[in-house]
Amino acid sequence: MNTLLKQITRKDAKAFTHGGKFHADDVFSAALLLYLNPEIQITRGNKVPEEYDGIVFDIGRGEYDHHQIDSRIRDNGVPYAAFGLLWEQLGAGILGEELAQEFDKAFVQPLDNNDNTGEKNELATLIGNFNPTWDASTGGDETFFRAVGVAGMILENKFERYLGNERANRRIEEVMAAQAESADDTRILVLPEFIPCQKRLSETDIAFVIFPSNRGGYCIQPQKKEYSMNYKCSFPKEWLGYENEELLQATGLASAGFCHKGGFLMTTGTLDDAISACKISLANYKEAPVIVNLGGDSNVDDLLLTLPGMEHAAINHIPLPDIP
Repeated sequence: MNTLLKQITRKDAKAFTHGGKFHADDVFSAALLLYLNPEIQITRGNKVPEEYDGIVFDIGRGEYDHHQIDSRIRDNGVPYAAFGLLWEQLGAGILGEELAQEFDKAFVQPLDNNDNTGEKNELATLIGNFNPTWDASTGGDETFFRAVGVAGMILENKFERYLGNERANRRIEEVMAAQAESADDTRILVLPEFIPCQKRLSETDIAFVIFPSNRGGYCIQPQKKEYSMNYKCSFPKEWLGYENEELLQATGLASAGFCHKGGFLMTTGTLDDAISACKISLANYKEAPVIVNLGGDSNVDDLLLTLPGMEHAAINHIPLPDIP
């Protein structure tokens, strides 16, 4: 247990931060301390008391302040604020080293950057809106701790999501390893329960995932290509937007229930029909490349189709915008 964590978790733990207008930085810093010790006493003021022996953050020009000239900057150029300085020492104990670094990059750094540079950040704006209006009769401490309560709920939920995603990653690897030995089409993955796995599966050849629906029956979801919004395989367009009898007629599958018009979900009553829907889709899917002809006319279309691998491409003509 590091020195900071010992300070936070001791029985008479206390912390001090600045008073007046608050920002996402001091609010999330306080929420982080309270997450680790709900009994810690946090005080606000304009000057750190003499001989103060608690944790001081976002004021005082100490280890967890960032207003001094020589304040620290990350290797990637993002300056630390109080939240980032605290997270650097506490994050690994909450999420583990690897996830703590991911959380710093995705969640902490944007807030640190906002506090140091004023760069727009919607979450920082939301927290800042808890400050009293200019003519309010209520004090800043009341609204500060109200904002801290909201920030605490956000942190708790974020931590659960990160840890849940890590458990999902381990579980999906187990399922993929088990099915690799038995599946007759490795492009179709059948899950024993819903597992969030879209990001992991984008790195594979798996085109469809099937899992039990909480409404009964089975759900089918096509999987996107890595770093793309496009699916590896789509349901036939003749299925999109249909349900029940219409979908049965279109698919020939007795338990076909619903196919979303957006093509991102289909349901069936049985697992066999879900697998069949995937196989039909794979067998009928034809992916044609698209050439965007920007500002050109159709006279060059024949030439474009002679490009390697483009003989069956669709050509979209887009006019050049008018120059103002």
